[in-house]
Amino acid sequence: MSVLPATATPSGDPNPHNATVIRQFTQWAAPFADLPIHAEAESMAQTMKACAPGPAVKALDVACGPGIVSCALAEAGAEVTGLDLTPAMIAQASARADRLGVKASFQTGNAMALPFEDAQFDLVVTRYSFHHMETPQACLTEMIRVCRPGGRIVVIDATPAPACQSQYDHAEKLRDPSHTTALTLSQIVALGDEAGLLHVETIRYRLESRLNDQVAEEDREALASFFMQEIASGENRSDMAPRQTEGGIVFSFPISIVVWNRPRA
Repeated sequence: MSVLPATATPSGDPNPHNATVIRQFTQWAAPFADLPIHAEAESMAQTMKACAPGPAVKALDVACGPGIVSCALAEAGAEVTGLDLTPAMIAQASARADRLGVKASFQTGNAMALPFEDAQFDLVVTRYSFHHMETPQACLTEMIRVCRPGGRIVVIDATPAPACQSQYDHAEKLRDPSHTTALTLSQIVALGDEAGLLHVETIRYRLESRLNDQVAEEDREALASFFMQEIASGENRSDMAPRQTEGGIVFSFPISIVVWNRPRA
């Protein structure tokens, strides 16, 4: 793959962190799209329940990645736009829509400055993205701006227990340099409260994965060592509940779906 200079993204954005995100997800675009965990049936059912799509719903999927949520929304009849910072992810999303025969529009763009007019969407969702952002509150502000009054806003992300947050972040940074911090559930809810959103519901689940599926070969040793130390301690200090199996180390992500409505007034 081509390596972007650390000072710029393809759009000329000088933010070094955005360049890191693009490098990471350009490298992982195809493997990420093919991982079964991202389309796991139960978690997708929970996501669709939270989003409540339908034929009359105009939806925006922020940081859409390979378009898994976007395409599921489109299959439910929603009019879908997906946006992602990484061009390689947009290519994967478009290919997925073509394979499934669903209609969705995809484009590159920055979640901190969404290229859409105010109050344009009935549903604005982002999944597994806040932990890659330096300022997730700025993204939520933009999601609110482009959502119509009375519309639905959904944030889905890993939410470690407060006592485990620092260890969770350490583990994630061993495998992913674009990771910033995983907010706790109370921190995500507080972002919505501070923005004046109306809390609708929170759904929690755990998503299990294998170490070898989620980590580049060159990074596996460091994360495997971290997990083995945690397994030996008998304490779930990272909130990832690692365990040794015949097939290797298995761990899980603590996921929360937070659903709000934008006030009508």
